[in-house]
Amino acid sequence: MPQKTIAGKEVEVNEEGFLQNPNDWSKEVAKEIAKEEGLELGDKHWQVIDYMRSDFQETEKSPTVRRITKNSGINTKDLYQLFPGGPGKKAAKIAGVPKPVGCV
Repeated sequence: MPQKTIAGKEVEVNEEGFLQNPNDWSKEVAKEIAKEEGLELGDKHWQVIDYMRSDFQETEKSPTVRRITKNSGINTKDLYQLFPGGPGKKAAKIAGVPKPVGCV
């Protein structure tokens, strides 16, 4: 697995840049990944990220876009605006959880 330094921390990532170990995640790591993705994280981003992390800890699966919009308090339109160009995949990457099943 490739190694990458994110927020001063050596982490393992896959070929798409997803953290291999969700325990390597921190808010600083999330901010740096978001910056690489061209995003500045605001309160609504954190609402989605926090939901994704807690859902992943409960289910051991990354939540789908449908599950995020149903349970996080963020609607589909806002989710696509917050994480343009593939909200499930981009949000999962920033949240430090695996790429959701079904995301290309």
